[in-house]
Amino acid sequence: MRKGKELIIGSRGSELALWQANHVKDQLEDCGYQVNIRIIKTKGDKIQNLSFDKIEGKGFFTKELEDALLSEEVDLAVHSLKDLETTQPEGLELAAVSKRNSPHDVLLIKQESYSEQNTWGLPENAVVGTSSCRRQAWLKQHISDVNLVDLRGNVPTRIQKLRNGDMDAIVLAEAGINRISPNVSGLHKFVLPLNEFVPAPAQGVLGLQIRSNDQRLQEAIAPLNDPQVKTEISVERGILNGIGGGCHVPLGAFCITRETDLLEVTVAYEGDKGYEKHDLVATDSASLIQKALISLGLVSS
Repeated sequence: MRKGKELIIGSRGSELALWQANHVKDQLEDCGYQVNIRIIKTKGDKIQNLSFDKIEGKGFFTKELEDALLSEEVDLAVHSLKDLETTQPEGLELAAVSKRNSPHDVLLIKQESYSEQNTWGLPENAVVGTSSCRRQAWLKQHISDVNLVDLRGNVPTRIQKLRNGDMDAIVLAEAGINRISPNVSGLHKFVLPLNEFVPAPAQGVLGLQIRSNDQRLQEAIAPLNDPQVKTEISVERGILNGIGGGCHVPLGAFCITRETDLLEVTVAYEGDKGYEKHDLVATDSASLIQKALISLGLVSS
């Protein structure tokens, strides 16, 4: 057990993951802590030749980090919160969340493929790369002639595959682009509208996970927590948990707090009844989650 002001952050090794870990490291160092980063390779990092629906289990990008936390190899894990399971392993907790970066998804389109007069700038019979079942479902919902191909790898790798391959476009989270500023020269960036292309629960938010009994860490990261964002993403992740889903579920949920202190969520889901989207409001997160699940026909009123 490390003492005093020394902390170790566990992180995946991608450029984006390390940016996120270093962002938290800088904040903790400003609070007077001595912080190091330890890279942990996850199943999702090791298996690059399969789409997510063909990889067994859950927590493709998080389980090994959680194991390192439980074994006290690291003190804190920094996650892209959209990758973290909604149910925490025994002994761990989501102790803080960051301010939200952009929740939008974006299309990066080759200039020669960009078609201003078509939906979202995509050409007819566009070939679009993404391995997210949510993104695939939303693309098919809005563009009937789209052709989808699996696309894995970190952000720069996916962009390079777009440049080198036969794809017209790829879909990425705008937050990742904002954070690491990859080279997108020669590509057209189209920001997908939130009300049409509803993002993954907690997209754009970082999650700080610690051991439940670590009072020292709870005090250390308390200043990094954004209470409003934590309430909003509790709705988004609560809906996902109510569906019993993870990466294999085509669900989008985006919650905001209105000036009247009402919570408002847009939820989109493709299930047995096909695609549906609902805009709902409530005064508290539990009521809003329940409303969403009732609207989706997953619980009775």
